[in-house]
Amino acid sequence: MKQLQTDVIVVAAGLSGMAAGIAAAENGAKVMIFEKSNTTGGAANMGMGPLGVGSPIQKEHMISLTAGEAFRKHMYYTHYKVDARLVRDYYFKSGETIEWLMDMGVEFLGVQRAFNAPEATRAYSDGEFTWHVVKPEGGGAPGPRCATAMIKKMTERAKELEVELYMETPVARIIMEDGRAVGVIAKDPDGEEIEARAKAVILATGGFGDNPEMIKEQTGYEFGKTIFNFAIPGMKGDGIKMAWEAGAGHAPCTMELMYQLPDNMNHFILDGAFRQPCLWVNRNGNRFMPEDQIANTTFTGNAISSQPGYVAYSIFDSKLLKKYKKKGSDIMSHVHPHDLFDHFDDQWERDLADGYEPICQADTIEELAEKAGIDLEGLEKQIEEYNEMCEAGFDEIFEKDRAYMQPIEKGPFYCCRQNVGAYGTLGGVKINHKTQVLNEEAKVIPGLYCVGTDACNIFGDSYPFILSGNSMGFCLNSGRIAGENAAEEAVEY
Repeated sequence: MKQLQTDVIVVAAGLSGMAAGIAAAENGAKVMIFEKSNTTGGAANMGMGPLGVGSPIQKEHMISLTAGEAFRKHMYYTHYKVDARLVRDYYFKSGETIEWLMDMGVEFLGVQRAFNAPEATRAYSDGEFTWHVVKPEGGGAPGPRCATAMIKKMTERAKELEVELYMETPVARIIMEDGRAVGVIAKDPDGEEIEARAKAVILATGGFGDNPEMIKEQTGYEFGKTIFNFAIPGMKGDGIKMAWEAGAGHAPCTMELMYQLPDNMNHFILDGAFRQPCLWVNRNGNRFMPEDQIANTTFTGNAISSQPGYVAYSIFDSKLLKKYKKKGSDIMSHVHPHDLFDHFDDQWERDLADGYEPICQADTIEELAEKAGIDLEGLEKQIEEYNEMCEAGFDEIFEKDRAYMQPIEKGPFYCCRQNVGAYGTLGGVKINHKTQVLNEEAKVIPGLYCVGTDACNIFGDSYPFILSGNSMGFCLNSGRIAGENAAEEAVEY
C-alpha cells in the first residue's frame, strides 16, 4: 500500500473540488485532489456560468443589487427553511469569487438573469442580473459547455500552486481516528491501494445523479420512468455515502427539477422547438399552467411532477409551426439556438422515422390523442375552450399573455411529451456555514468538510431562478469557504 501525507485532501476534481483545492493552496496548505475520472470539472463542463453579487462586472453595468438584498430575497423565496448563515456567507463571498476567477484569466460575457430575452420576461419578472456567463474558449456565442473555459483556467491555477492531482484514483473511504477525519483510502489506476493522510478532508463528489437506486431510495423518483435527469457518469453518491459512514448527519436529498425529453441531447432541436407557449396539457387533456411561464424550467418541472403520470404534452398545429419557421421562436434562450426551427423538419422527420417515442404527428385530434396517449374527450373539450379564448383574445383560466393565444385548429398536429427532468441531485450531508460536516446532533466532525451538490440544501424545495447561476455559484463558493477553513484547521492541528 502506498503511503502519502499532505495537509488537505479533496475528494473529486469537479467545480467545487477545484475551488476548494485552489483556495486551500492559496492559504498555505499542501493539497492533494483525488479524482476517479480522467478529467477535471465534472458536471460543470456542461454549464454556462456562476452566480455573483457585487462583482466588478455588475458594477460596470450599474447593477446595484447588494449581497444583503440577494440574501433576503433568497431567504424569502425559501421561507427561511434553509441555513441563513450559510446563505449569507455564500452571497457575501460570491462577488469577490468572480473577481478571483477573473484574476485566473477567466473571461465573462457580461451578466444576465436567467434566459435574458424579452420573450421570457414574464417567466422571470422578478429575476436579478446575477448570472455570469463564461466566454467560450476561442470566442463565439455562449451555450451549454461554455464553462469548460473556466475549468481549464482553474486547472492551470491548481497546477501553478503545486496542487497534486491524482486522476483515475477513486477514494473508497475516509479514515477516521478518535472521531476525526485524518485521511482517505484510495486506489490508483494500476489498482494499488493508497493510504493518504491529511489534517482535513473535503468531500466534493457531485451528488448521485448517475445512481438510479439511490435516486429512488432518497427521492422517490424512478430514473427513466418518472424522472429523466442528467446522469453525469460517475455521480454515484460516493461522497455522501462516505460522509454518512463517517457519522455525518443526513440532510434532505432532492432533485434539482426542470423538464426535458428523454435523451434530450440527441434530440436537441425538438427539445427547444416544443419549449414554446403553445398549448400544454396533461394526460387527461387539461391545461395545468399559463404557458407563457414555461421558460421557467423549475416552475414547469414542478408543475409536470404534479400531473398524472408525471408527464405533460406540448402541442402546436401546422399554422403555428409555419409562424415559428417564418418568425422564429416565441421564447428563445442561450441554451437552444435561435434558428432551431430552420432545422426542425430534418430532426422531426428523422426522429419520426426512428420511432422516437415522445413525439407524434396526426391529421386529426382523434388520431393525435390516440398516438400520444391523451384522453380524447378531455383533449377535445380543452381545445374547444382554448380556441374560444384565443378568438376572444383573453385567457380566462390562467391569464396567459394574449400574444401567445394562438388556436390549435389546422392539421397536421404536432405533439411532444414532456417529462420531469433534473440537472442533478442536491443535498445529503449536513454542514454548517463553514462547510464543516455535522453529525446528527449538529456537532462538528473535526477535519471533515463537504461542498457542492453533496451538501447543497440552500434552495429549499425549488431552484431559485430569481437569482440565476446558483448551482455553479454554490459549488464555487462553498468550495472556497471549505478550502480556506480547511487550510486554517491544518495549520492549527
